[in-house]
Amino acid sequence: QVQLVESGGGLVQPGGSLRLSCAASRSIFSISRMGWYRQAPGKERELVANIMRGGRTNYADSVQGRFTISRDNAKNTVYLQMNSLKPEDTAVYYCNAGYLGADYWGQGTQVTVSS
Repeated sequence: QVQLVESGGGLVQPGGSLRLSCAASRSIFSISRMGWYRQAPGKERELVANIMRGGRTNYADSVQGRFTISRDNAKNTVYLQMNSLKPEDTAVYYCNAGYLGADYWGQGTQVTVSS
């Protein structure tokens, strides 16, 4: 199993930045895929970005060029750097890990973009 703990959410003004962190309970070398999803009120959960064990990354079109996913293998942590935030980025952000054919989720962290 994999436990995931997110941190770094909060309230930010439009155009601002936040960095989310996701700490995993096991070495992320063993995890084939890690990523971030988000869910806004009344909407389905959607993929924001993910990063494969080999380092390949994927981004949703809506965040391409503004968000960057990265990993620190020594700290077993994945990050989501979010720049140029917009009100439509407001959502609960969830960390996800794909490990041995199963999906694991963090508890979520709220990101609110508002003036």
